[in-house]
Amino acid sequence: MIDTTPLLQSAIERLAAAKIELQISKKRVKNINFRLKPNLLTVSVPTSINAMQMAQFIDKRVSWALAHHQQVLENYQRKQKQHLQSNLAKTDEPLWLWGEQQTFTLNHDKKIALYRQQLSQVMPALFEKWQPIVGAQATETRIKKMHTRWGSCNTRARRIWLSVYLPAYPIECTEYVIVHELCHLHHANHSPAFWQTVATAMPEYKQWHDKLAGKGGKLD
Repeated sequence: MIDTTPLLQSAIERLAAAKIELQISKKRVKNINFRLKPNLLTVSVPTSINAMQMAQFIDKRVSWALAHHQQVLENYQRKQKQHLQSNLAKTDEPLWLWGEQQTFTLNHDKKIALYRQQLSQVMPALFEKWQPIVGAQATETRIKKMHTRWGSCNTRARRIWLSVYLPAYPIECTEYVIVHELCHLHHANHSPAFWQTVATAMPEYKQWHDKLAGKGGKLD
């Protein structure tokens, strides 16, 4: 059992106020070793050191522990999140392709690879179909892993991005996103004139707009 001096007790209380537990163990080591973990400061103390010396060393390290604990917590939480994401990527998930649930499952990485392949195959024909109808031409089209958007358009570069997740939905949803982004080459906003251009090109657009609405993505 470690003897508690007033100085050591003060250090324990200061750490406890920051939700850090102090854990001391006497070992056959030459030096005092400190290790800061989430909500824990471990101290390995040589067996030859007396209680006052130990308390003085620990007291000097309290400020260091308090200053660095938030960073230690953030690093730990980030690693935990990465570990969780890695595990999810290895777990097979139900697969929807062009609005139909498939009879097989894929892990997340393989599903994204399949979606990218499928979207790459249909994009040239879909842009060739809709560009003359909308009356606007994109100079470049790309696929991107976007979690918050179904598509985006750089009007200056005339570059259109489509979300890699679109192949999960009926292909008409992808066509709607293409029409939506092409219409931004006429109108860089979502004004009434913009929506009129969308409706003229694709009168049934609202059906596919609503299909995507609330699915975690949006259109720019």
